[in-house]
Amino acid sequence: MNTGESSTSHSRWLIIGLGNPGAEYEKTRHNIGASVVTAMAASAGVRFTSHKSRADVAEYKLGQGVSVPTIVLAKLRCYMNESGGPTKSLADFYKIPSERIIIAHDELDIPFQSLRIKLGGGDNGHNGLKSITNALGSADYYRLRVGIGRPPGSQDPADFVLKPFNSSERSELPDFYSRSISALETLITYGLERAQQDFNR
Repeated sequence: MNTGESSTSHSRWLIIGLGNPGAEYEKTRHNIGASVVTAMAASAGVRFTSHKSRADVAEYKLGQGVSVPTIVLAKLRCYMNESGGPTKSLADFYKIPSERIIIAHDELDIPFQSLRIKLGGGDNGHNGLKSITNALGSADYYRLRVGIGRPPGSQDPADFVLKPFNSSERSELPDFYSRSISALETLITYGLERAQQDFNR
């Protein structure tokens, strides 16, 4: 795949938003990937339905006409460190290769409200990515790294990611979700180079 050119076609893309299941985790920093995918479904006007692969999925077409890509959005019904199994099941079910899979996930090493888009690479200690790479047998999938920033002072990062956003951050989330959606759609429509130019700030 030429990541510098438009990738629009009748192909199907899988976008998975990582998080932990359950109401107690829903609004935490660790779940921002799942929150982006939830916002994307709401923006497209589609609803999630239960899928046999331990995931909730929603589908829509990115644009009009017969040649536009189909987007499969997924939120996994498993804990972060078990993300690989359902991801592999979804990829197999929809016959989607790793180069058309995008994982949206929280990223400590990027400031809050910042995005980074990349293809492949290591897991940087992220248990969700580690599980997915192992299950797919490849790291050659896209990542939307959604910045949550580092914890203040000496707070343990493991505790920080499982805490809700503060009130100031919450007020910024709608715009952050909107830009994340735009980044994902730009990546699919125009390719990696354009998406990185527009959003990797």
